[in-house]
Amino acid sequence: MILFLDLKKINQPYETAFQQKLKTILDNGWYILGKEVEAFEKAFAEYCQTKYCIGVGNGFDALVLIFKGYIQLGKLQKGDEVIVPANTYIASILAVLQADLVPVLVEPKLETYNINPDLIQEKITPKTKAILAVHLYGQLAEMEKINEIAIQNNLIVVEDAAQSHGAVANPNNQKSNSKFQGEENLKSKINNLQSAKAYSFYPGKNLGCLGDGGAITTNDSELAKVLFSLRNYGSEQKYHNEYIGVNSRLDELHAAFLNLKLPNLDAGNDKRRIIAKRYLSEIKNDKIKLPFWDFSENHVFHLFVIRTENRNALQEYLTQNNIQTVIHYPIPPHKQKAFSTESLGWNKLSFPITEKIHNEVLSLPISPVLTENEVDLVIKILNQY
Repeated sequence: MILFLDLKKINQPYETAFQQKLKTILDNGWYILGKEVEAFEKAFAEYCQTKYCIGVGNGFDALVLIFKGYIQLGKLQKGDEVIVPANTYIASILAVLQADLVPVLVEPKLETYNINPDLIQEKITPKTKAILAVHLYGQLAEMEKINEIAIQNNLIVVEDAAQSHGAVANPNNQKSNSKFQGEENLKSKINNLQSAKAYSFYPGKNLGCLGDGGAITTNDSELAKVLFSLRNYGSEQKYHNEYIGVNSRLDELHAAFLNLKLPNLDAGNDKRRIIAKRYLSEIKNDKIKLPFWDFSENHVFHLFVIRTENRNALQEYLTQNNIQTVIHYPIPPHKQKAFSTESLGWNKLSFPITEKIHNEVLSLPISPVLTENEVDLVIKILNQY
């Protein structure tokens, strides 16, 4: 059986080093917000080329805390509207609701699965105060266009980077044709746009720990100061609480494991891209719609997601041929029972592109430990379908 994701094989090379890390932590007797977390926050900030990294309990908390941080700073207020992609994992939307903000759904592009910037403007109202861009499946959203819209409308930009560790925007492939492009000094405004990104280190991510973990990166010193406090009961000094905070701290053990894995993240992403290139060039079947990629570093292929009209039949066929697949995600957020309440009433809404995507997507095996023979077999079996 070709596993969709062989976590045991991915993590096995780190076992000896992690055992040594574990002994060191046990000998130190310091388990919360210690040297390993401090070292990871510094290393991940440097890797992401940002000034600050705040380690938190998970990717969901990272998003919630960003919004709560902006509320604490007075830049957002409860009840403000946040533009969110209709096609995303439900956690993106739940985070907005958890912060007492109002999500406003916008359709994606069918080719990229990411939010369609051309549809954002029409959803902006006087209550709109932020845009949450989700880099779904590992591919960056069209941030230049999104940032232009944010600048023009005085909106905060938050990025859900839970699936896009290491993805890098390529300016040559991010050129904007929007109506805002010609505004004087727009580029410098975008470069100075203060924002924050939320990361997840859930075990299956491109950079995964051994449980739940997350982080926030930002260049905004004011926001970072609040976030460091909010994650730790709203406290900057022990037993002195400036804010109504939460307990959401990256554990020392998880940070230690992430410190071991971070140096190999780029190599793992490169291996994913090599496999993706093979899939894109060698899978030739009219029944299968391959994802769009411009072959830049803006995609790290956390997932390789195809579409087909009869997904159940294809998935069963692959299972019979010992190829494990996963559906990301079978039910669109607005059709979830959780959002059927009178206050939202989303179940009655129609987002045709989002619904088409959720009805047709199927994720193929892709990971740094997938062998060339396994890739050969996946391609062969798909071409025979």
